[in-house]
Amino acid sequence: MTEHADPVAQKRELRQKVRDGRRTRGVDGAQALAPEITKHLIEVTQQHEATTVATYLSTPEEPDTRPYLDWAMQNGIRVLLPISRMDGLMDWAEYDETEIEGEFGIPEPGGDVLPPIAIEEADLIILPASAVDREGMRMGWGRGFFDKLLGSMEHLPPAYALVYDEEFLTTVPSEPHDHPVVGVVTPSGIHRIETN
Repeated sequence: MTEHADPVAQKRELRQKVRDGRRTRGVDGAQALAPEITKHLIEVTQQHEATTVATYLSTPEEPDTRPYLDWAMQNGIRVLLPISRMDGLMDWAEYDETEIEGEFGIPEPGGDVLPPIAIEEADLIILPASAVDREGMRMGWGRGFFDKLLGSMEHLPPAYALVYDEEFLTTVPSEPHDHPVVGVVTPSGIHRIETN
């Protein structure tokens, strides 16, 4: 990555690199890694004894969350999925296998809309990310929805980012509003962040 004094420029460059990598992997490559990702997401859920999980519907080139969502539904785990709002907040809906295209062209749940405060019921959060570093600093896609969410929660449950192995980096550029996660799930395993 080119050295920039500006973390915004660094983030833009890194996000483009991640997009290119995901495009190269394609949908078939993403689906091929889904069984390993699902296994690790199930393990994290069981370790935290979570009964309500907040996560998201993946796009075709992201690490695939749907097999995990199906497992959760079959095992009586309540899943909350985000609905992006134009004001930067997120509403939620329980996973019921219905999907619609959201405001920003990403898949969102089609069920009954719950208010932003519904997230307070989650025992575990699984977040999308473009990259995460060894200190747990998560870099999203630039809209700030999840950073705002993490910063506003009264009781923050364990939050894990879901990325491909090559997106788990030594360091990522960050800004004051960015929030770290306690762990990272990749196809190769669960990586817990050591806190000092």
